[in-house]
Amino acid sequence: MPEPTPSDDLKAADERRVALAGRKWRARSRRVMLLRRVLPVTIAVLAGGVALWVGGQSIIAGVERSRVESREVRLSNPMFHGQDDQGRSFVIGAAQAVRDADTGLFRLDDPVMRLTLEAGKTSELSAGQGLYDEPSRTLILRDEVIIEDGGAGFRFVTPEAVVDTRTGVVTGDRGIEGSGALGTISATSYAIYEQGGRVVFSGSGDDKVRATINTREAG
Repeated sequence: MPEPTPSDDLKAADERRVALAGRKWRARSRRVMLLRRVLPVTIAVLAGGVALWVGGQSIIAGVERSRVESREVRLSNPMFHGQDDQGRSFVIGAAQAVRDADTGLFRLDDPVMRLTLEAGKTSELSAGQGLYDEPSRTLILRDEVIIEDGGAGFRFVTPEAVVDTRTGVVTGDRGIEGSGALGTISATSYAIYEQGGRVVFSGSGDDKVRATINTREAG
């Protein structure tokens, strides 16, 4: 039997390398084919799961919203009448009021509050939004609050006003600007007492009380 030559050894090694490369290629091809089949199914399952989750959350949110809305009490053009501790009358009106069943608070759209002054004069407070706590007799006005003092002829504008309807005191600490026949005034905070009979303005830091007095009208 003839001895294998070096060329035969090289040929056998090449055949083994080719056979090994072929097996690797076939294994890689099978993985690629498997991924081509599995990936679309996986993507479809994940997309369906996301769609179901989003839909479920929307349904749950809708049910919760319907439950809350069904417990709310809505009133069109409501009117709340009352008197302060000194017997002075007031009335609170709005375009719409929604009573929260959990807190009992009334959310008001376009609220207006009128305070009866002496000699038949009135002061009026109006705003874009309001919150009325009937048990504590507190009214919070927000969204460009306008205060018109029928007694002194002043018109004030402020981002927020808190009215204690028991005492008739109106307060705010988010700034205020006012104008009238006597001049103009601006301040950081304010307090209106005696249903407009006395007004106290305050400043803080560099934001001091600024006023311009019309001396002719004052005289």
